[in-house]
Amino acid sequence: MNGFLNKMPQNYLDDMLVRLAHHSAGIEGNTISLPATVSIILNGTLPISSGATVREFYEIENHKQAFSNMLDHLESNDTLSVSIIKEVHADLTDRLQYDKGQFKKNENLIIGAEFQTASPSETPFLVQQLVDNLEYRLENAATDEEKLERILDAHIQFERIHPFSDGNGRTGRVIMNYSLLQEGFPPLIIEKETKATYIELLAKQDLDGFMSFAKEILAKEQKRMKAFQNMDQEQIKQIE
Repeated sequence: MNGFLNKMPQNYLDDMLVRLAHHSAGIEGNTISLPATVSIILNGTLPISSGATVREFYEIENHKQAFSNMLDHLESNDTLSVSIIKEVHADLTDRLQYDKGQFKKNENLIIGAEFQTASPSETPFLVQQLVDNLEYRLENAATDEEKLERILDAHIQFERIHPFSDGNGRTGRVIMNYSLLQEGFPPLIIEKETKATYIELLAKQDLDGFMSFAKEILAKEQKRMKAFQNMDQEQIKQIE
């Protein structure tokens, strides 16, 4: 696994997965609470009192497989590809969509958006182009700032293509984090409470605004990672 992830204690990876699942699904309207998400992800059980639907349960639980496969690909240092994107979508929409892992066959719209998403016929080409462009731009980035900007720009473009019939937001956020982790950044967990700001930044293609928004979240995440690492080291000392 790349050196960055090697330093991550398991309890931080669990924490990352729980928050990613909770907030990413929450942005799409999932009502499952953070404690109930912990129960689903770590214990495979849903508290009876949660009042969640079966669909909401799977929207959360499916993040486990997507996250596990993401870590496997990162361990192999696989470059982001169309097949990885389709695999992430298939994992996230398992038991939820008949067309999991397949690009859309019909036109789709983003509610309230003033722009048209890509047509089904142009989607495969545009996703391949996005992947190729991102790889090229990351290889030629001179600074971490440029790398971050290029990953966030690719996320904006992915959501505008909207390549799948459903599940584009959740898929886009996992693959954005795939690229961030591969380049040595902390994960970008966009909290559901900031949904309105996030959606507006995407809609306006406001890359500068998205950069400022992301940097603030990443700085907090860096501190959270450190706390987990320190906690892990303390536990190791106690064992020794």
